[in-house]
Amino acid sequence: MTTEADIHMIQRIIPHRYPFLLVDKVRDIAANVSAVGIKNVTFNEPHFQGHFPGAPIMPGVTIVEAMAQTAAVMVGVSNNLADKNFLVYFMAIDNAKFRRKVVPGDVLELKVDVTRGKPGAKVWKFHGVATVGGDVAAEADFTAMMDLSKDDA
Repeated sequence: MTTEADIHMIQRIIPHRYPFLLVDKVRDIAANVSAVGIKNVTFNEPHFQGHFPGAPIMPGVTIVEAMAQTAAVMVGVSNNLADKNFLVYFMAIDNAKFRRKVVPGDVLELKVDVTRGKPGAKVWKFHGVATVGGDVAAEADFTAMMDLSKDDA
């Protein structure tokens, strides 16, 4: 079983593209259980133009989105969904907490764990923790609907 997804595999699983593809690599994939996403935060990202000029900080909502993308890639790799019409929709975000600023030059590690979900299920729940250098930057519980086109089901 594949335990890592590079940017090429990520793009075969989820439809996100620049400027909204927020994960560069997913590693330590334990099928339908957990994974770790890597986001290399760079100054060139469009949200830094306005958040905030002179003091660039990655918005908390984009950190949670990066967690969700990591979760979607983990589910996609675990269930052989590359090159399928696979979409993922947020249903809920709960218990979101932001503990540390994430700034250009940081490497964001996004650890996601499945709290509910199994192959074939439409609704999955996850717990995500984002860290920089071992310090917790953000955490959240989130629910997502995994949707596979009828043609690819």
